[in-house]
Amino acid sequence: MAALDPFTGKVALIFGSGQNIGSAIAREFARRGARIGVADLNAEGAEATAQAIRDAGGEAIGIACNVTDTDSVRAIDDAIVAAFGEPDIVMNNAGILHSGYAEDIPLAEWERMFGVNFFAMVRSNEVFLPRMIARGSGWIVNTASFAGTYPFALNRIPYAASKAAILSMSQNLALHLLPKGVRVSCLIPGPVMTDSVATMPTFSGTMPMVGPGKHLRVKSQAEAATILADGMAAGRIMIPTDEALWASLSEWAPDPDAFIRAKIEAIANGDSGRPYLA
Repeated sequence: MAALDPFTGKVALIFGSGQNIGSAIAREFARRGARIGVADLNAEGAEATAQAIRDAGGEAIGIACNVTDTDSVRAIDDAIVAAFGEPDIVMNNAGILHSGYAEDIPLAEWERMFGVNFFAMVRSNEVFLPRMIARGSGWIVNTASFAGTYPFALNRIPYAASKAAILSMSQNLALHLLPKGVRVSCLIPGPVMTDSVATMPTFSGTMPMVGPGKHLRVKSQAEAATILADGMAAGRIMIPTDEALWASLSEWAPDPDAFIRAKIEAIANGDSGRPYLA
């Protein structure tokens, strides 16, 4: 497939881009020529990312947004159109994380997890998809996680479940939208260096943090952003931050029962699956 240029002269609206991976992605898209709407619940973070882009010679606006509120998302739509025009790329990257065993996590926290991680994407689709379909162009980008692909996140089950839903939605959106001229990509982060784990709420006290595999290297946010942008330029739909994901899935797919039992045994023997720092 010939290389694409998704960014030069395009308008990208990125939800959840005031910090961490989202901020790195906003700066990478801007470096490649896009004008950026930086949307985040943290207004100061959104403006800081936008200012960093402007300081580097790019164009960006920072906008406060609550992705769980339809009126707030529609206000973001108005703001990005007023500043730069119709968004060519809408990236749904807002997300939350918490830790705890399923029996300890209140129902309200499950609902909040899905409200931010999954239903924010549904709300974004409601606002932006009809116009993309009408004009026959656009790009929806969703952020999932390794945690939604194969079982290891026993103390982050609501998070893993929400990310599995995003993976399914993204793939089926691609089936629906690609024939209509609207592209879909799903970023699937594996281990990436962020402050999310250090600051996440915990509902079960002290517990081991089980990871996706000790063979995986923790990547930087800038690496993750470059991998996504390169993947979009290659026209990819599913874009993991580490291609080792496919090997893990090839181990899981032939016999999921055996995979789960082997994981239980590994954890019992002290293998936490924690990735390594280079």
